[in-house]
Amino acid sequence: MSSIFSDKIVLVTGGTGSFGTKFIEVALKECNPRAIRIYSRDEMKQHSMAQTFKDERLRFFIGDVRDKDRLQRAMKSVDIVIHAAALKQVPACEYNPFEAVQTNILGAKNVIEAAIDNGVKRVIALSTDKAVNPVNLYGATKLVAEKLFVQGNSYSGAHGTMFSCVRYGNVVGSRGSVIPLFLEQCKTNVVTVTDKRMTRFWITLGQGVEFVIRCLDLMHGGEIFVPKIPSMRMVDLVQAIAPKCQVQVTGIRPGEKIHESLLADGEIRHTVDVGEMFVVEPQFPWWGKENWKNGLPLSEEFSYTSDGNNRSLSVTELRQLAGIAVAEEACA
Repeated sequence: MSSIFSDKIVLVTGGTGSFGTKFIEVALKECNPRAIRIYSRDEMKQHSMAQTFKDERLRFFIGDVRDKDRLQRAMKSVDIVIHAAALKQVPACEYNPFEAVQTNILGAKNVIEAAIDNGVKRVIALSTDKAVNPVNLYGATKLVAEKLFVQGNSYSGAHGTMFSCVRYGNVVGSRGSVIPLFLEQCKTNVVTVTDKRMTRFWITLGQGVEFVIRCLDLMHGGEIFVPKIPSMRMVDLVQAIAPKCQVQVTGIRPGEKIHESLLADGEIRHTVDVGEMFVVEPQFPWWGKENWKNGLPLSEEFSYTSDGNNRSLSVTELRQLAGIAVAEEACA
């Protein structure tokens, strides 16, 4: 594991969420940080986390990314920031658009400015495949957040704070995962899917955390890092979880795609393949092309979509990745 965190003070916004919880578990065991500051709004989740980990290196800051003054205080003496705070539920963002903008866009702006003002060395933001060619407000806000973080390097200067993003797909085991929904629906013997053609990119929480740690170590500031991850069909996920349940098709919801993309068509010409991942390089005068000089350029015809992905998970692999026992009895 990377030594980038060794004896460093780390702040995680949205630190009591699924990613933050897994990151803290890994970082405390393997990365030797001096301290980890958990910044979030939920005092009960912070209390629960404190009881779970019982580690004196953890510091708990109640605060909202909308509150720039609180962020300024929380980031004093911080070396690394992982920005995971966001409103993520597509229907909730569609119904509460101003709230999504304030948290996902203005909150991102506050994180960037507070990091620059406090001399933070490295900041990485978590993004999503829904930011690529967005059709819903959540994706649109995350696209704007990506743009803000990339351009944040212009504001911090050549020797100031470095900002980058990671972008990946659906996370197995996160609180927004569809797996808990399917398991609950098993009790009624009917599982709902919106469209049988639907595909999604798939990554585990542990893989997501490892990827973020890896990218923090490699970043020059300005990149969007995209992992090479498998795809799966939603009907295969249903078969993995509830093979004996009836499948009910409910129709595409507002703001939902049948397939997702991890690279936009307009990004292909300034994206390089570095083996384990793709790196979207910024198109600004301050960017040094030598940063990823060993990366291979992509062909203009290249695409990275969940339906066209050359790596697709089987039913057996989905069961193993999700760590689930088949709910055959519940759906018998």
